[in-house]
Amino acid sequence: MKADTKKHNQTLMVQGCTSDAGKSMLVTALCRVLQRRKVKVAPFKPQNMALNSAVTAQGGEIGRAQAVQAQACGLAPHVDMNPILLKPNSDIGAQVIVQGKAVANMNARDYHDYKRTAMTAVCDSHQRLTTQYQVVVVEGAGSPAEINLRDRDIANMGFAEQVDCPVILIADIDKGGVFAHLVGTLALLSESEQQRVVGFVINRFRGDIKLLESGLEWLEQRTGKPVLGVLPYLHGLHLEAEDAVADSTRASADAGEVLKIVVPAMPRISNHTDFDPLRLHPQVELTFVKPEQTPPPADLVILPGSKSVRRDLDWLRSQGWESYLQRHLRLGGKVLGICGGYQMLGEQVHDPLGLEGEAGSSAGFGWLALETTLAEEKQLRNVRGQLALEQAEVTGYEIHAGISQGPALQQPLVNLAEHSDGAIGLNNQVAGTYLHGLFESTPACDAILRWAGLSQVSTPDYQALREAGIDRVADAVEQHMVLDPLTAILGWDKAAICTEKAV
Repeated sequence: MKADTKKHNQTLMVQGCTSDAGKSMLVTALCRVLQRRKVKVAPFKPQNMALNSAVTAQGGEIGRAQAVQAQACGLAPHVDMNPILLKPNSDIGAQVIVQGKAVANMNARDYHDYKRTAMTAVCDSHQRLTTQYQVVVVEGAGSPAEINLRDRDIANMGFAEQVDCPVILIADIDKGGVFAHLVGTLALLSESEQQRVVGFVINRFRGDIKLLESGLEWLEQRTGKPVLGVLPYLHGLHLEAEDAVADSTRASADAGEVLKIVVPAMPRISNHTDFDPLRLHPQVELTFVKPEQTPPPADLVILPGSKSVRRDLDWLRSQGWESYLQRHLRLGGKVLGICGGYQMLGEQVHDPLGLEGEAGSSAGFGWLALETTLAEEKQLRNVRGQLALEQAEVTGYEIHAGISQGPALQQPLVNLAEHSDGAIGLNNQVAGTYLHGLFESTPACDAILRWAGLSQVSTPDYQALREAGIDRVADAVEQHMVLDPLTAILGWDKAAICTEKAV
């Protein structure tokens, strides 16, 4: 049953012609634009498939993109902002998280059957948000024109039809074929879905806008839909990635002393946004090593989180990482493990229930005297404490099913209010922790980089960098997007959202 549309429409949805078209960015920008105008606004994504997640204050798990969008609204993240989160743990299956809590592991066919139940949770969360906020800005997933996924769709037009909301369609011109993307996507929608599209946004444009104008006129004449904006390519933009592993980075040219950090880009890497503060650090050269690539010499190797620890352990061994790490340690290098990477540093990883694949045990690298057993209940919490290194203040969050035990825990890496966490071992060369986000704390980042060998450390304020990225995309939308048409379509207060800048 469709939502009551007699009142002004509080919901606007952004859908993309492709993955990485700019949906997350545009939702983030619109949220900040409205927040600047004192509009009570909240983000929403019905279904997200990603291995980058965040923990809410209520102890629930949502996609990191929605946590960033919540920040753009000046809000704390809430499970209703992303009621369905799918965390892939194989090529055909994923852990299904509903309103913050894991309910089951499902293959694609089982989840397809489950979508009716999932839609109920989606609509419940959306309705709660609309009772609390003046505007809800919704992010779609992938493309609405994926024919094989349209049946029982809850992520794109299926949701838009259910709640009867208008849709903006965004496409990435930098990929090429932007007019084909927009026209083709529109053509593959049903008649009612086509009517729901209120306009187009073209993202990542470089060059002279005059050279594009004839194409924009053709597009509007062909489709009868307005081009609401052409957003420029924002070089060096930092917004936390929803899924794709970011590029490696080099230190600033005038950094002086530089620390070289290597991270294996494992097939099931999770929460790689942990490394964003290091990517942006002027004194750090960060290298993500992908399959079949040879890892370079490093001062610090960080083993990241993983959605399937035993499988990624096998992958690391097949790629020659065990011998690389042994040589790295012999030469005096440091190794840090985060979450799944921490578990790999121990002696054994046990999965008796088959939570991440086939039930069984795998030998870890054996550099920390501990063993980990995966348990059915996931640990989800935001934490605050001190690193054993320099007693530096640290904040972070835990998302893990593993319970680690052993003598190594007698020398913890982190002391929290309720418990200690992690371990330091092998003559202070190896350390591990369950804490995600620890590099976001400037004192903790400083301490870890000094531990790894950087003598003079000057870590930027990551929270300020994150805010700057949000403001930058909001500024671009205010400058290059016409928002007036949305006020009439949605019945929003024109004074609250209107801008004077045109395309």
